[in-house]
Amino acid sequence: MAKRTHPYLYSAAFRPGLELDHQAYPFNIPAVREMDCIEFHPNVTFLVGENGAGKSTVLEAIALALGFGPEGGTKNVQFRTVESVSPLSDALRLSRGTPAPRDGYFLRAESFFNVASYMDEVGYTDAYGGSLHARSHGESFMAVLVSKLRGNGIYLFDEPEAALSPSRQLAALRAIHQLVEDHSQLIIATHSPILLSYPFAKIVLFDRSGVSEVSYQDTEHYAITRDFLNHYPRRLEQLLSDEDA
Repeated sequence: MAKRTHPYLYSAAFRPGLELDHQAYPFNIPAVREMDCIEFHPNVTFLVGENGAGKSTVLEAIALALGFGPEGGTKNVQFRTVESVSPLSDALRLSRGTPAPRDGYFLRAESFFNVASYMDEVGYTDAYGGSLHARSHGESFMAVLVSKLRGNGIYLFDEPEAALSPSRQLAALRAIHQLVEDHSQLIIATHSPILLSYPFAKIVLFDRSGVSEVSYQDTEHYAITRDFLNHYPRRLEQLLSDEDA
């Protein structure tokens, strides 16, 4: 296999002529309100930004527009435990390539426990190498990456590093590369400077001006981590000092 040169998903943009209520969620989020069009890398696109910037909201909307359920899993997993889905998916127009992907998965850290429980309930655990509840949170995440996903697919990950140690993030980086080599496209919302280092990718920043492409070394994730590790005694002194003393 080889890396994809044409994406399964080319872009996501608002439907033309759509009237949006910029006072209502999620269109009141600055990055979402100012979002014009996101063009996706054929291999990996990272979505980054501060907490609340809208990256996970947009990723969820893309997943729903592609036919995935709001809690994650494959397209066959369509349950929801709470009614908290935003209307953004209905406002999006997706530009898709051909042929269609043969595999797909939406990995969402905050609802993965519910997906694991659902897999146990329906008795569908063999593809994961056994029950996801019979291992740690991080091990179950890795089971998805290395056992469940077959390649030739489109995969959406929302903060996959949430349950992973630094060494497991490196293992996840290797698993991501293997999926790319197996002709897959990935869209990943993350805060991990380890995952963001992946070279066959573009990084899309969500901030108050909208969305824009940035380089790895221009991300706060890289700059802050590098600065802290290189000067951690001084940074700790600054962070933990008593300002009133």
